[in-house]
Parts: sequence; structure tokens; C-alpha cells
Amino acid sequence: MQFYIVDVFANAKYQGNPLAVLIPDRPIDTSEMQQIAKEIHFSETTFIMSGKKPDGGYDVRIFSPDVELPFAGHPTLGTAFIISNMIEKGPTATIRLNLQVGQIPVTITDDEWTMQQNQPTFGVMLKDTKQVAEMVHLHEDDIDDRFPIEVTSTGLPSVIVPLKNLSALQKCRVNHDLFQDFMDHQMKANILLFTRDEEALSPQLRVRVFVDESGFFEDPATGSANGNLAAYVIKHRYFDADSILYEVLQGVEMGRPSLLKVNASQTEGKYQLLVGGKVFLVAKGDWE
Repeated sequence: MQFYIVDVFANAKYQGNPLAVLIPDRPIDTSEMQQIAKEIHFSETTFIMSGKKPDGGYDVRIFSPDVELPFAGHPTLGTAFIISNMIEKGPTATIRLNLQVGQIPVTITDDEWTMQQNQPTFGVMLKDTKQVAEMVHLHEDDIDDRFPIEVTSTGLPSVIVPLKNLSALQKCRVNHDLFQDFMDHQMKANILLFTRDEEALSPQLRVRVFVDESGFFEDPATGSANGNLAAYVIKHRYFDADSILYEVLQGVEMGRPSLLKVNASQTEGKYQLLVGGKVFLVAKGDWE
């Protein structure tokens, strides 16, 4: 199999979120794909399972080291980048990926790749702010109580937690036991914490995401979760607007700075959630 490594939502190589993309040239079953994803041990690895189908899309499967995923953000953009550059090898305005959640279009403008995420679903609002705060070693006073802690999903659910300031965001770290107990008894979802960067010249959010898988690692750039956040900020008028263009800076605290560009709006109850950024090819080779 050919494989490629790309950095997604980056401004240069070795930033953003790394992704491995493989193109099988022989039959391969789910268990082997899972083993390969565990061997590579990135947050996600994708497999391009077909050429272009009659519906215009490419069948793609996404794996974390532990499980197959129905959708994930940076794998969608990174895989579209490989399809465009290594398979189609020509100017293409849109690449379509057939994922478990349905077909996701990725548009290409200059050197930016943008995906349109599915309509959001809004789940429970968590009232126990102390429990949520303690899961990430914060105090209740660090949470911005002007807005709710709410579960939101465009394919993978996030517990969205608004914080008062950047200082609170920077001191977050996961309490593994409390996070595991939360998943065992309440819900399985990643935790997204965010605050507004008041010093930025244009609307910008600072974000951290802790993943709901073994190790509870921090993710340097999370397209799916930021799509969830985009729906949240529109629903709750975080920017006091029904339509907003803003940037997300993520991964800073872990040495993998990432930049995501978000275009979010709502018209008559229907959301448009566009999340994009740049992709850089880092490596390519043959998987034995």
C-alpha cells in the first residue's frame, strides 16, 4: 500500500494535526486496518477504499488507535488533500468523501481546504459545573456561567465548556479517573474548552480538546469538535451574531500550534458550518 503523512490545520510542516493516509492495493479487512492505525498511533489514520464512485465520492474509513470512527475533521481534510494531489492530480474545486455519517464535501480555494459539516444535534446541558471543572483540574469560578456547558455533535459529540479567560484555559489538564467515571456513567464525548482571545485583532477563539479514548490525550487540531463549537457559538450568540467568521487557535499548549478558519451561520433553523485550514505533505512511502 502507498501511504502518506500530512499535517492538517497547519501553517507549516510539523504543526497542526498529523494524519496517515493509506491507499490499499489489495483486499484488507477491518482488523488489519485497526492494527495499522494502532501501529502508526496518530489520533487518526484513514484508508481510501475506492476510486471515484457514481455519486462523485470516494469511500473512506477512519480509525483511531482504538476504534473506527464515523467522522473526524482533520482526517476528512487531509484525505481530500491526498485524493486531489495523488489520485486526481488535477485542478478540482470539490472532493467528496463517503464516510459513515454520509457524504462530506471538501472545497479547495487556493491552498485552503474547507469541509461542510452536518447539521448539529444539541444534547444535554450539564448543570454540575463543579464535576466538569474537576475533570480538567479547574475551579467552578473558571467557567463562564453566561453560557451553558452543553453536549453538541455534528458526527462526534463534544462537551463544550466556556471558560472566562486564557489563564484558565492554559492550566487545564485531565483528571483521568474522573473523566473515565464520567464516560462510564454519563456519556462518551470529548471535552472542548474554549475562551475568546480578547487581544486578537479579528474574532478568535482559543481552544483545547481532550479526547475520549485511552490515555485521554490532547488533540492539537480538531475539525469535528470545532464544527460542534461553531454550532454552539451561533446557537448561544456567543459573538452576538447569527453569522460569524472567526479563527481558532488550538494546540499551542502542546507545542503543535494549529489554525482553523470557521464560517458559521444559521438561517431559519438550518446551520451552515464550514471549517477549514491548510494541509502540508510531510512524508510518503510504501507500507509493507
